[in-house]
Amino acid sequence: MERAHPRGMRLRVLDDRPLRADGDYVLYWMVAARRTRWNLALDHALDHARRLRRPLVVLEALRVDYPHASVRFHTWVLQGMEDNAARFDASPVTYLNHVERGPGESRGLVAALAERACLVVTDDTPTFFLPRMLAAVAPRLGARVEAVDGHGLVPLRAAPQAYPAAVHFRRFVQKHAATFLETCPTPDPLDGLDLPRLAPEALATIRARWPFDRPDPAALPISRQVSAVEARGGENAAQKRWRAFLETRLAAYPDDRNHPDRDGQSGLSPALHWGHLGAHQMFFELAAQSGWTPARLGEKATGKREGFWNLGAAADAFVDQLVVWRELGANFCVHRPDDAARYEGLPAWAIQTLSRHAGDARAPAYALSTLERAETHDPLWNAAQRQLVSEGIVHNYLRMLWGKKVVEWSATPEDAFRHLVVLNDRWALDGRDPNSYAGIGWVMGRYDHPWPPERPVFGTVRFMSSDSARKKLELDAYLRRHARA
Repeated sequence: MERAHPRGMRLRVLDDRPLRADGDYVLYWMVAARRTRWNLALDHALDHARRLRRPLVVLEALRVDYPHASVRFHTWVLQGMEDNAARFDASPVTYLNHVERGPGESRGLVAALAERACLVVTDDTPTFFLPRMLAAVAPRLGARVEAVDGHGLVPLRAAPQAYPAAVHFRRFVQKHAATFLETCPTPDPLDGLDLPRLAPEALATIRARWPFDRPDPAALPISRQVSAVEARGGENAAQKRWRAFLETRLAAYPDDRNHPDRDGQSGLSPALHWGHLGAHQMFFELAAQSGWTPARLGEKATGKREGFWNLGAAADAFVDQLVVWRELGANFCVHRPDDAARYEGLPAWAIQTLSRHAGDARAPAYALSTLERAETHDPLWNAAQRQLVSEGIVHNYLRMLWGKKVVEWSATPEDAFRHLVVLNDRWALDGRDPNSYAGIGWVMGRYDHPWPPERPVFGTVRFMSSDSARKKLELDAYLRRHARA
């Protein structure tokens, strides 16, 4: 498998200063692709380090003041840091993980490391506070800063527009798929890595000023209400879950994925969100399993789900979720960065129809606090909310129903959107993500079309009911598992 260097739309120069050839090391500031395998930004940083014959320093940091900071999210990232430390420490790479004890403690750290760096490489990422942070910090580092896009198979800036529906984005992906597949990260760039090592005393001043360890999240000024989950974060756990899905559950994916009583989904959305697993690995390993090559790609970009990838029915269905639906959200965030998590970012037709029915009676109407405690009259919705609170995830099909009910039970459509964003961002391991914002948007009409006749509250926005879900889905075990204790 040939590996192409990130180039063209996958590489953005955030500060176009000359490279400092006499610097002491190359710095990779890891902010999104928090992994050691299949990582285009890490590949790019290593390419620079090899060419310059300089050590590589990797900084992975975690603030305490990001929105909805909690023991849940901190624990997940710290578990990933533990995996990364073990991998990097067994290689010539110097790995630094900094976890703030208080707001602002990390201020100046990246700049201090950049002072002696040949250049800074970082991750290009489409959402949350990270794009704004990179745009603000890069010009102040005093070094060349290059951001590498490894978010998905489709480069973030490849598409000329934000597509209004999955079929249009799918057609674009199909048209350019062969080109997108030319870029493949190195599966294990640390294997046999030959680089100079940085002398332990080289960063003594920086190590003395900033702590590089992994504190107990419960001791930090973050939310303890949102507690850690049983599932483990980090690259190692993500690799195990991906391998189990690929080897034992992929074949039944089309039949099992919508039934909560079956373990038919990959469950890897949190790992993708935190960068503990990459979409390139998932696609190329799935393809390798069936001996697939790009020669099997369909000749026409029809926008249809079937008949293009030719990986087999199960794999084709999974790739459509991984590449089209996941990356459709990133496409929106790049072209409309301020609208992904805002009611005003919905399509005009959806806002109009929801506004016409804003005065309709809600029976019942629930406050956000009631929703958060899963105290509604609907046992199925309560089960989904309890899964979110206890596990940090909601079964994918039920997540759509969960969102629709919040629309039905909120005083106004604007309140509904805000409630969904808060519940998603506070409790979901994959919240604050282009994909989860795309899901919230879909609930209220984004990527969809009018569904007449008009209904109370929804107007022509698609409606879903718990009664219908109970008839279609296998739910008995799910409802027992998430019944109120």
